[in-house]
Amino acid sequence: MEQTKAPNSEALRLHKIKEQWMILGLAAPSIFSIIAIIMIPVGWLFYLSFIGNGGDFSLVNYQRMIEYKSYARVYLITFQVSILTTLLCVLIGFPLAYFLAQLPQKIAGVLMLTVLLPFWTSLLVRTYAWLVLLQKKGLLNDFAIQIGLWETPVKLVHNMTGTLIGMAHIMLPFLILPLYGAMRRIEPEMMHAASNLGAKPIQAFWKIFFPISLPGLVAGSLIVFVLCLGFYVTPAVLGGGRVVMIATQITAILENQFNWGAASALGVVLLVTTMIILYLAGRLLKLDSVLFGSK
Repeated sequence: MEQTKAPNSEALRLHKIKEQWMILGLAAPSIFSIIAIIMIPVGWLFYLSFIGNGGDFSLVNYQRMIEYKSYARVYLITFQVSILTTLLCVLIGFPLAYFLAQLPQKIAGVLMLTVLLPFWTSLLVRTYAWLVLLQKKGLLNDFAIQIGLWETPVKLVHNMTGTLIGMAHIMLPFLILPLYGAMRRIEPEMMHAASNLGAKPIQAFWKIFFPISLPGLVAGSLIVFVLCLGFYVTPAVLGGGRVVMIATQITAILENQFNWGAASALGVVLLVTTMIILYLAGRLLKLDSVLFGSK
């Protein structure tokens, strides 16, 4: 009996190893693609950040960032815009996603098309549309003056206000999509059961609906925040050179100085800072348990 069991266990072990190699072989193209698309460019970025003007290994690019306060101001503006845009998207997107989740499936699907509509138009076109609407002689100022909201045109572009309006409009679908998906999976019977047990609608919302929809909210917020960090077109057009983010600064360095080392150092510092922030947020907010339900 023991002699029969030993060959069987050996055969199962060999079969398991064979399956693992087959899975690895099937996944190999994806692994190589990830290495080629992500790891190699990031590694090259790190390498260039340590190359000085003379082509030798140097820390001059990082020393320049410490010496000049303008770099710190650029990073501050970048994170300020990213955080404020994320908050605006949450304030606008959560009620909208909740409204869509309460509608019948067909009606919600039709209305969801209006949320997805920005994906079907050019980013540059949408940004310049906001420029036309928000400028001093734009439609919004003319309408506000006509109805008496204010008497003289208000400056809504080439400042932080215009940048946040444009960024929130562009980033809103990235928050609504995962949030709506999370809300749609919540069974209405759960809210009805809470009501039958004596819970008020507000209590049922905060104790049942909101915790279940939280993974979608956190996922959408992280997507919006990370995308905002490296955004270029909208801050450059609606900011008018007054709202200088990292991407704008990198472009200016490459166009004016053609200094790949300095531009790469900016990208490296932003990448490392973002990873540290996400790591600390994950530890403090326990993102694993929120997103995946793990303990």
